[in-house]
Amino acid sequence: MKTMIVDDRITIVNMMKLLLERIDPSGEHTGFTDPREAIGAAKRTVFDVAFLDIEMPDMNGIDLAKRLQNDNPLINIIFITGYDEYMPKAFELYASGYIMKPITEQALRGALGHLRYKPQNGSGKPVKVRCFGSFEVYVNDKPVRFPRAKCKEFFAYLIDRQGSICTMDMVIGSLWQNEPADATRKSMARNALSEMIGTFRSLGIEDLIIREKNGVAVNAGMVDCDYFRWLDGDPYALHKFLGEYMSQYEFAEETRYNLQMKGHRSI
Repeated sequence: MKTMIVDDRITIVNMMKLLLERIDPSGEHTGFTDPREAIGAAKRTVFDVAFLDIEMPDMNGIDLAKRLQNDNPLINIIFITGYDEYMPKAFELYASGYIMKPITEQALRGALGHLRYKPQNGSGKPVKVRCFGSFEVYVNDKPVRFPRAKCKEFFAYLIDRQGSICTMDMVIGSLWQNEPADATRKSMARNALSEMIGTFRSLGIEDLIIREKNGVAVNAGMVDCDYFRWLDGDPYALHKFLGEYMSQYEFAEETRYNLQMKGHRSI
């Protein structure tokens, strides 16, 4: 789980970080004393939960919550304050919780146990793939470094096919468009496949790639992917698609167009 804590007092921020690290040791917990820094961070990172002090000098927590929700409507807002007079206004924003100071571990556990929106990074799947925008792959939350660009593009194509078996001719036709499927291209495709398998083998997930006599596929059950979530109707993924899909790859144009059309019809 990714959380942010925003309070103008650094002692409160540090204390909450320690409690959250105890409750969720595998999560990422980031603290801010400046609300504007929190807004900037939220534009670069998708946070699951925001703990916001309501009374801050430069920007109060209510206004900060509105700004955060503009970028991520599915962020869980949990207000922290020493006064209960703000409670009605806080819940007008569909907050997930309201914690009174002094903050305790029990109160934090209770708030995290009743989140309005399910955290998106708790799938338990070893591989995370981002298709919306540019294509990126993460294992254990670290970006995967492929030996060559074509190797990464090969994996992107398998993701685009959602686990369907792909023949080498299909791969060549998509990754080397307008070029013949000759011996040179077949050799390049085999090398890219071998390098891809080697990359995932070095990360301990060789079984991510399924090889059969008639082709190759990705084991979709091992992948947490925004595109797959979109296809399943996940509201977070539906919100995150802004018209871009694997923006660096030509073969993705058809899927990108289909996503855009379906998105327009759902508005």
